[in-house]
Amino acid sequence: MRESSHLRATAEAYDAVAVPYADLPRDDLERFPLDRAVLAAFAEAVRACDGGPVAELGCGPGPVTAHLRDLGLDVFGVDLSPAMIDLARDAHPDLRFEVGSMDALDLADGQLRGIVSWYSVIHAPPQDIPAYFAEFRRVLAEGGHLLLAFFESEGEPLTTFDHAVTTAYRWPIDDLAGLAREAGFAEVGRMLREPCEGERRQRRGHLLMRKV
Repeated sequence: MRESSHLRATAEAYDAVAVPYADLPRDDLERFPLDRAVLAAFAEAVRACDGGPVAELGCGPGPVTAHLRDLGLDVFGVDLSPAMIDLARDAHPDLRFEVGSMDALDLADGQLRGIVSWYSVIHAPPQDIPAYFAEFRRVLAEGGHLLLAFFESEGEPLTTFDHAVTTAYRWPIDDLAGLAREAGFAEVGRMLREPCEGERRQRRGHLLMRKV
């Protein structure tokens, strides 16, 4: 796994909150039908290309990984935080979870049919996003799909915000889509939704992309 001060700080920040994080309710997908719809569309796109392995990158304690498994995908999770991986393994002993960095994956070229980054690229410094997208493209097979979920900037420029764990960024959806296109992805679809009751008051962005 690649080492840097940013990655080390992010891993340590999530390690530090792992115990209280484990006590939080895990019903997000049950409460948010639009999020489920985006994940279902991703799963259908992967299955339409004859399936194959899928990685959730930045999986935390694994609820989205488990949901993707329930949608019929051959999925595993990767996270920078060893403590989060321990939580994921405890909660979902039937699934595979590994410690790793999204910008330096221990995977062969073209090995995956799909990647989900569910609110995980939000912590990447903006200048590093092209390297992340290049790595995603490297490990995806031709025609493989990428699903990004992130906090959207609602007409404002790229900016940081007061994330509860560590530095995070709100992205204009067009800017993030443009960087993905430059990295060799075609946009399949996008979804914006407003925050629901009990959520941080920030718009959610979702991009479904395909490797070309």
